[in-house]
Amino acid sequence: MNTYGITLLSGGLDSATVTSYATGQVDHLTAVTFQYGQSHAKEIECAKKIASLLNIKHQLLDLSLLTDVSWYSALTNPDSFPVPPTERGAQVDPGIPITYVPLRNTIFLSLSAALLESQVLHAIEIENLEPRTVNATLYCASNAIDFSGYPDCRPEFFQHMDETLNHGSKLWAQYGIRMSVQTPIIHLTKSEIVQMSVDLKVPLNLTWSCYRGGKSPCRKCDSCILRAKGFEQAAVTDPLL
Repeated sequence: MNTYGITLLSGGLDSATVTSYATGQVDHLTAVTFQYGQSHAKEIECAKKIASLLNIKHQLLDLSLLTDVSWYSALTNPDSFPVPPTERGAQVDPGIPITYVPLRNTIFLSLSAALLESQVLHAIEIENLEPRTVNATLYCASNAIDFSGYPDCRPEFFQHMDETLNHGSKLWAQYGIRMSVQTPIIHLTKSEIVQMSVDLKVPLNLTWSCYRGGKSPCRKCDSCILRAKGFEQAAVTDPLL
């Protein structure tokens, strides 16, 4: 079987863990990182280092126009909508927070699927691979247990996206090849993700989860609180602290 895959690598704990997992599942793996006008570029640098250490192809896609359309977010428009602090030990707000970026995962998955389809179509139509021997997979590190409540991180979203992407693709329409959308950690707690990252020997010192930049995590935003909870419950020391 000729396996092709795209993994969405933001540079955070979750995406680094899923990317490490995907390296053992796919022969031709590309890590995709989006530069979408996020409030800092530190996670992008982390993604580059992680991909290099894992020895996989890395593609940085400029999606800076997202700040023009998905501007109602603390991650794309921090001057207007500051990241709200969450005190350590407090519960993360169950509502959808201002750090949600409108339709971000819908856009990211669509572009990643287009890249994956291009790779596989080239393999079939130019390199003459037999379609029956080709497998195509998208890997996304979304989580629906210990997360910030984003609607595009829930299982039902990915089920619908899987159907939509395939019904709109040449791969499925002409060759009967499904692009499978895989979310390996979607039902794991943050502590289980931390343990999985340890088992996979993820370079945790290169990951960055904080919504802010700087030399060290702020330890106050939702993402920092969730990360701290995971490491604490897994009895693992966070190398960033």
